[in-house]
Amino acid sequence: MANLTPEQALERARAAADATRQAAEATQTYVEQAAAGLGGLAHAATGGAVDPFVFQLAVFVLAVFVGYYVVWSVTPALHTPLMSVTNAISSVIVVGALLAVGVSAAPQLGTGPLWAKVLGFFALVFAAINIFGGFLVTERMLAMYKKKG
Repeated sequence: MANLTPEQALERARAAADATRQAAEATQTYVEQAAAGLGGLAHAATGGAVDPFVFQLAVFVLAVFVGYYVVWSVTPALHTPLMSVTNAISSVIVVGALLAVGVSAAPQLGTGPLWAKVLGFFALVFAAINIFGGFLVTERMLAMYKKKG
């Protein structure tokens, strides 16, 4: 690659980010359409006998099994990046939990039910524990790659 000026590199990075965003939006649209189609197909195929909750529960259970086998088949060299992604997901949960707990702090959002605040609090506590533990595990894994001396 030729030497790029900072402006050219920035422009290329912006173009790549824009292309990635467009691809993610298109993928999200396709997934939503496929999920709606499969749900409608399952509902129509059974003559409306399958409750949508049962269908969604079946998808969740399958996702748990797929996730289990995907995570356990990761090579040890990729565990540290996997933990980083897990910490990032937990940080999103923390943001949602903070919104659930502090909804009364924003009058335009209303007060919200008490059970939402309680569940938000527990989500906040468990996600914080998960993030802290993830950082400890990541630090321990990174220590394995440091030279002893």
